[in-house]
Amino acid sequence: MAIKWFDSLPPRSITSFDDLAKKFLTRFSILKDNAKHAPSLLGIKQGDRESLRSYMERFNKACLDIQSLPTEVAIMRLINGLREGPFSHSISKKHPTTLNEVQERAEKYINIEENS
Repeated sequence: MAIKWFDSLPPRSITSFDDLAKKFLTRFSILKDNAKHAPSLLGIKQGDRESLRSYMERFNKACLDIQSLPTEVAIMRLINGLREGPFSHSISKKHPTTLNEVQERAEKYINIEENS
């Protein structure tokens, strides 16, 4: 994104490094204000007819927008967003400790869902 912005600057519009730094900060500090935080995951819920695969992909994509997201928070938000069903019952009984474990367990239920 920064390279695209830099390439779009008009020729000779930067007169010094300080000028470049100011323009860069002006352009990209706006993005920092829009950065997402862990509470934004609260709004991600599995839809009534949404497949587990679709929910997992949507949730994982949302997690990528959050810097320094603690694993435990991500796992709890994912579990809280699941609709009632076999996977949510299973994962509620024995909470996973890693995102890899969540994904592995979800894959089993995704395969069952897609093969039925």
